[in-house]
Amino acid sequence: MSVAVVLSAARRATLSWLVLVPLAIGAAGARSLAAQVGHERHDSAGHAPPAGAPTVRATPTFPGDTIGMSGMPGMPQRPFGIPMTRMGSGTAWLPDASAMRAWHFMTGSWMLMVHGDAFLQYDHQGGPRGADQLGSINWGMLMAMRDLGGGTLHLHGMASAEPLTIGARGYPLLLQSGETYRGEPLHDRQHPHDLFMELSALYERAIGRRLGVMVYVAPVGEPAIGPVAYMHRPSALNDPFAPLAHHWTDATHITYGVLTAGIFTSQVKLEATLFNGREPDEDRYDFDFHPLDSYGARVSVNPTPHWALAASYGYLRHPEALHPDESQHRVGASILHTVRLGRQGEWAAALIYGANQHVAPGGGMAGPWEHSVIAESNLQLDRANSVFGRVEYVRKRGEELALGDALDDHEFDIGTFALGYVRELARFRGATFGLGARGAVNLVPRVLESVYGSRTPVGLAMFLRVRPGLFEGAHAMDAEMHHGHMGGPAPAGAGSVP
Repeated sequence: MSVAVVLSAARRATLSWLVLVPLAIGAAGARSLAAQVGHERHDSAGHAPPAGAPTVRATPTFPGDTIGMSGMPGMPQRPFGIPMTRMGSGTAWLPDASAMRAWHFMTGSWMLMVHGDAFLQYDHQGGPRGADQLGSINWGMLMAMRDLGGGTLHLHGMASAEPLTIGARGYPLLLQSGETYRGEPLHDRQHPHDLFMELSALYERAIGRRLGVMVYVAPVGEPAIGPVAYMHRPSALNDPFAPLAHHWTDATHITYGVLTAGIFTSQVKLEATLFNGREPDEDRYDFDFHPLDSYGARVSVNPTPHWALAASYGYLRHPEALHPDESQHRVGASILHTVRLGRQGEWAAALIYGANQHVAPGGGMAGPWEHSVIAESNLQLDRANSVFGRVEYVRKRGEELALGDALDDHEFDIGTFALGYVRELARFRGATFGLGARGAVNLVPRVLESVYGSRTPVGLAMFLRVRPGLFEGAHAMDAEMHHGHMGGPAPAGAGSVP
């Protein structure tokens, strides 16, 4: 047996360990935390109890799988009272009102947070270009925070077992495109995430009463372009599949080499970023380092706890393996909205625009802009039932969909309408289990009808999902947004809600 084969087997054998260890740490921490704060009482929004109030916390009932930490000593304090719930992917901002689902616990001066999602799905995509697959879409993330030097230090590590659980070709998804498989364009499938999705450090510090600075360094991370990556958006919370506009909007969330610096206030942030613009290669287990020869900038505004607005520009040098001399301009804008609906409901929505313009080798004439629009939403009806949906428009080249030489240079307007439902079934040791389904109707122009067997090819998926429960204490630093009890105390006797 060759050394290469042995090494390949060894690295694949470690996948489950690398992804599941953070989840195991989180489960253990959640049990420890429950013991630590078992006699602390907090309201449904995670308010700290008033001085002198009795510290008795009611045990949450199904599916209130919540953990409160607002009364825990030593919690890191972000500048200007910015709540943890604002943290999206990389350095992107979410609405402050966003729910945070994670296991959190303290160890010394560090606060550890474990996030993640694991879907076990059966995926059926119809028509001549469709396929069926039983697989698992998943990711796990370990975050650590502490006060340091008058500011806050964040360390992030994120991994996925998808190279093993859905394979090198990824999962079937009609009209999807981006990256390669065996040197050819990967089409009608979503590529797997790399084993290492993020290894980063973020430091933020106030330098005045209203102004702060931040620095983000990531061997693997996300540059300051595009919206919050889809798996971290509340509006896509229960949708296991990537948007068709992934490579028009947020595909840079796995980038091998990122440096970002910025200034911010309590509501506005301006960032500049240098990064390696090349997409990950087909080896999902290695590090694809290249020079930091791409750049971008992003402005983010959170005018109220319910809204997060952003706009960005990026220049990606040689991003695609099949066109190593071609570069791209990328622009994007996003509007994210989250609001609590009563005591048990929540609505999150997003409107996202992204566009690419390909630049010929040597900085020659640029091609036309390829536009995309995503509208998505997740509606939590009550503590056990959620519906979600996504509508997309994307302009793609024939080459991206591998339509053949005759159509390579043609552009096609395509779209999709997806709708899904999730039922929360149970909770166990701080984790929630849900059963769901997702259906999609795709739209292709008449010229592609024979390729896809219909102008409206369909896809269907059924899945079982597990993730950490709600962390209500994440709102402890947000004085304005507390799940419907804005600016005032919770009703007497209020308990935790999902």
